[in-house]
Amino acid sequence: ASVLGLYDKARLTHPMADGKEATFEAIDRAVKEGLAGKAGYLVTPSLMSPSTKEVISQFIAKYPTVKHVVYDAISYSGMLQANEACYGKRTLPTFHFEKANTIVSLDADFLGTWLSPVEFSKGYAQGRKISAKNPKLSKHYQVEAMHTITGAAADERATCRPSEMGMIAVALYNAVANGTQPSLSSPALNKLVTAAAADLKKGNGMVVCGTNDVNVQTVVNAINDKIGANGTTVNWVTTSNYKQGIDKDFADMVAAMEAGQVGVVMLHGVNPAYDYLDGKKFTAALAKVATTVSFAERLDETAQKCKYIIPDHNYLENWGDAEPKANYYSLQQPGISPLFKTRAFQDSLMAWMDAGQTYADYWKLYWTTRLSGQANFDQ
Repeated sequence: ASVLGLYDKARLTHPMADGKEATFEAIDRAVKEGLAGKAGYLVTPSLMSPSTKEVISQFIAKYPTVKHVVYDAISYSGMLQANEACYGKRTLPTFHFEKANTIVSLDADFLGTWLSPVEFSKGYAQGRKISAKNPKLSKHYQVEAMHTITGAAADERATCRPSEMGMIAVALYNAVANGTQPSLSSPALNKLVTAAAADLKKGNGMVVCGTNDVNVQTVVNAINDKIGANGTTVNWVTTSNYKQGIDKDFADMVAAMEAGQVGVVMLHGVNPAYDYLDGKKFTAALAKVATTVSFAERLDETAQKCKYIIPDHNYLENWGDAEPKANYYSLQQPGISPLFKTRAFQDSLMAWMDAGQTYADYWKLYWTTRLSGQANFDQ
């Protein structure tokens, strides 16, 4: 699939201005003029690349009127905000399904779609496989609004309306904390919550929740605190960088655009005209911005609405790095020279701040420095 993406005929092959082919130099001049005016926004998805984050921070130091907004089409904003309120960390923990004797999932399809299913499936499978080392099978309770892969694998499953998830979380907390009997909308839910609470009290339990609601996630954090999950099945030392976007930041940007307070918007790796909850509102607000730049590889719905398009390299043509979890690093080098007249997103930022070097040079220097020398870097 990656190779097909690389050689895809639908890829943009050159920079464009107002729907016509343009030069990098002409677009660079226009964007620099735009950056010298009103407030600006740089919109990206959750970035796991430490060197790219460093480039962005230097870019914002050069242009302090620019704000970096993280936009995730599938948002985990409620979870991030709950964690910040509860633990002072706007981040996600590592969930150790392999260490859990009891797993309670409230609408989290952790084997199919929720957060990091490949990682979770591996841990879950370890806990579900009986061996001499692991003679005890983990118990899995699932409450969900619709059928999922995770629900199909559960030992005990009950359905509910999505609007009931908060009540179920509170009922589970009360059952764990005070032994209160639940009085929910169905006998199946009452039975499941009572049994799950009894098992969670035995230790080595964990509750996960797929609801993007800060209040529900706060209750889930309280349950995990009560059962001693933090430090055992929920790891706050090795945090995850998979999702970093806060919904309010993007909504505030759209409001500022609507009010005519924004002079430049740069969009990398996102397509809100297609996948934002109110795409029409975003598109109408974007039309009020004088300088709009997309780094899209293809002419997607958002790129079509932008004045300038500087197509990014395919990842197989680019340098890069990743820190998916705290202190877990991965380095990426290109497998092929760029096929078309494209430019790395980071190179565009560096050109606009007159950095005098390419991202490839910056990347090598960044990692040679972090790894304390060329020999370590080569190794």
